[in-house]
Order: sequence, then C-alpha cells, then structure tokens
Amino acid sequence: MPLSFKGTLRDYQAKGLSWLRYLHKLGFGACLADDMGLGKTIELIVFLLHERVIGAFPGPSLLICPMSVVGNWQREVERFAPSLKVMVHHGPDRLSEDAFAKEAKSCDLVVTTYATAQRDEDLLSMVCWRHVVLDEAQNIKNPVAKQTKTIKRLKSEHRIALTGTPVENRLSELWSIMDFLNPGYLGSAIKFHENYALPIETYRDLEQAERLRRMTQPFILRRLKTDPAIIRDLPDKVETKVYYNLTPEQATLYGAVVEDMLAEIEYSDGIGRRGLVLAALTKLKQICNHPALFLQDGSPLAGRSGKLTRLEEMLEEVLAEGDKALIFTQFAGMGTMLRHHLQEKLGCEVLFLHGRTPKKQRDAMIQRFQSDGLNGPPLFILSLKAGGFGLNLTAANYVFHFDRWWNPAVENQATDRAFRIGQNKNVFVNKFVCMGTLEERIDKMIEDKKELAESVIGTGEAWLTELSTEDLRDVLTLSSESIRK
Repeated sequence: MPLSFKGTLRDYQAKGLSWLRYLHKLGFGACLADDMGLGKTIELIVFLLHERVIGAFPGPSLLICPMSVVGNWQREVERFAPSLKVMVHHGPDRLSEDAFAKEAKSCDLVVTTYATAQRDEDLLSMVCWRHVVLDEAQNIKNPVAKQTKTIKRLKSEHRIALTGTPVENRLSELWSIMDFLNPGYLGSAIKFHENYALPIETYRDLEQAERLRRMTQPFILRRLKTDPAIIRDLPDKVETKVYYNLTPEQATLYGAVVEDMLAEIEYSDGIGRRGLVLAALTKLKQICNHPALFLQDGSPLAGRSGKLTRLEEMLEEVLAEGDKALIFTQFAGMGTMLRHHLQEKLGCEVLFLHGRTPKKQRDAMIQRFQSDGLNGPPLFILSLKAGGFGLNLTAANYVFHFDRWWNPAVENQATDRAFRIGQNKNVFVNKFVCMGTLEERIDKMIEDKKELAESVIGTGEAWLTELSTEDLRDVLTLSSESIRK
C-alpha cells in the first residue's frame, strides 16, 4: 500500500486493487461494478496512487463522470491521496488548446464531465492519456449515441469503467461498455445482437447466457453487499459524505441572501441579530435544497438543484439493487415536493411522513414499508422531527440526510430508524454536503469538534448566531467551487 495513501482498504477493496493492477498488466480494460457504497472511488484512487509511486505514470489519467459527482471526486482525492495533482476541466473558464495540454500533462488526474468530453473531443485528443476512466459508465450504454462514439474515440493506454449497474435494461448496454474497455472482444454490435442479445432476451437461451457470462467474467468485478465475505468485512454502518455543487440559479439566490443578512446585522445586536442570522441560515439551507423551496412559487424541480440531481442518481442505484431507503428532511415542504417529483422521476411509490400525518395513516405507512417486501413502496421520506425517533424502519438499508440538522445526536437518532435491532443488512448512511457553502464549512467545524459535539453544538444552530460578523462572512460566503456551471 502506498505510504502516501491516507486511509485503510478493507480486504475486498485490496482484492479489487490487485485485480485492477493485474488486468492493467495484461493490457485489458476493467469494469469495477461493485454495489453502491462499497467504495469503487477509493479503489480507483489507490490504483492511480500506486502507479504514481512505482513511477509508472508517464502521462495523466482522464476521469469522465456526471457533473453531479465532480465535486465528490475532488474531495475524495484530496482526502485519501493529497499528493495526486488534480485538474478539473469544466465550465466556461476551462483552459483551451496549448494551455490545456500543458496543464493536463503536469497533473496526475484530469476530471471532466460527459457533456464537456463530447464538446471538447479535439482538445482532449491532444493529450496521450495513461488511463481513461468512466465513472457511472452506464452513461455510454447507448452504442449509437454521439456521446458514446466520442468517448470511445479518445486514445489511451488503458481503460477502466466504474458502474453499479452494468446492465440496466438491455444486453446492448453491456456490449457498449465492453466495447469501450476491450474493443472488438465481443464482436460487432450486429454480431453481438445475433449471437447473444436476441437468443438470451427473446428466447431465454440459457446456454448462450452462460457462455456470455464466462466471456465477460474476467473483465467485470462485481461484489454485492449481500455477499457473506463482504458482510464480514464491512462495519455494520457505513457513513459517507456526498459532495455536490450548486446550480447557477442556486448560487445567485444564495449570494443575495448572504449579502442582505451581512448588511442587516451590521447595525443589529442581541436577540434581533440572532434572529436575523437564524432566518438567513434557514433561507440558505432551503436554497441548497432547491430554489423552489426558497421561492415557494410552485415552479418545476427538474434540473435546478445539484443536490436533487445527485439524490436521483443514487436512488436509481438503490432501486436497481432491490433495496429500500429512508430520506430525511427538516422541511415538510421539501418532503412534499420530493415525494411528487421522485414518484414521477423514478416510477415508484414514495411515502411521506410528517408532523401532521394522522396516527392511523402513519401506522399504515410503516406497516406497508416494513412488511410488503419488494412489492411495497421502496422509498420513505420523513420529516426529521416527526420521523427522527421512535420508529422501527429496518426494511431500509440506505439512509439519506437530504439536509443537515448540524446536531450529530439528532442525525444519529434519525439514522437509528434503520440501524437498530432487527436490521439484518449493513446500513449505508449518506449525508449531503455542498462544496464551498455553509454546508461544507459547518460540517468541517462539527468534524473538528466531534468530541465537543454534545456540549458545544448539541443545541442545533443557536451557536452559529454567536459568531462575529467576520466569522459569519467566512462561514457563509460562496467560494467559486460551489457552482455547477
């Protein structure tokens, strides 16, 4: 393990690292297809770090991912491999032509998005890439899409695909990913359809299905949370920070609220000042959730919130794995919007429990969620105060804290709706943190003072009102990395 790695690999992750290195040594592309939450990101980071340490890094690697996870990759590399130099190539201010090539060649990893890669194909082709890595590789599942064709044309010594869902609907998706990794291995798209897709999907040909499995198995490593070896290796509860960016609309609203508050508290003190700060904190949290929550105008939700986009992507994986999830929010209005939006977007029933839910209806929802198995509603939204204690919801093994209470005890109590006696699965807890905003800075303050959490910040947000105007400015002001352009 590289000494510069700031973390620990679990046994199955160390095996994943060895597998990546082995296939790379043989010259084959690799698809790491572990269940969500098992740590594909960290395995890829350690793989790149190991190559750098042994001096096998003659050129940079290119990572292509959805916009919603660019920030997460930045933070995870900073956390686990700070010695790796990372460049983000995205947005209107991104480098071009010779300036890009020069900067890219000085880095270990260049991170870009699928849309940017399609637009900047000529630019990206100026660099000789060591590895081209696709995160959420199902984004190239359509073999005839322009985006897929563009990415397959990028030259590199080696290719890696990361995905929790190598096949979502049709076997042609698997062919497309394999054709990216090891071009020609499964033949042409037409031959693959004739030899495998048609007989397996239409005629349920088990012999061809087994043949295809044997052919692809060496190049696809998939571990499930239900595997006995994985269960033994995992802690009972896995907590993860999910980093995301604001949309330009969110950033504009956020900046305006901060400026207004700072101007008002300049001439306020005592209870009046504290009230202004708490009101602004509520507005900023609403904006980080979604502009429509702050504006209260009933406007559409799609495409306007970086946090919601990331939640949708993660819930799609939860549903694909046949699992259930709890989603906590402190805003009843956000819960109502999430319920309608997610039902329409994901095509499944979503329950919502809040403070005004009658007891009879509340009990019926809990009973359905707990006992209906795969036929029942897979997603349960709960307001933090109404659903944060006293409930047994062990049918869920995923927990999402959509917005933060900034009180570890309250969040842990909510998590314990799933993580309690009767839970026979590992529980995966995801806490959303917006880069460059109050969410990230306050999260860091809490982490730095964890041993004081109960006494110092156990009262929720009141402690923030005691900060000086200058400290508030530092905590609340947007940084450039917060915005998704």
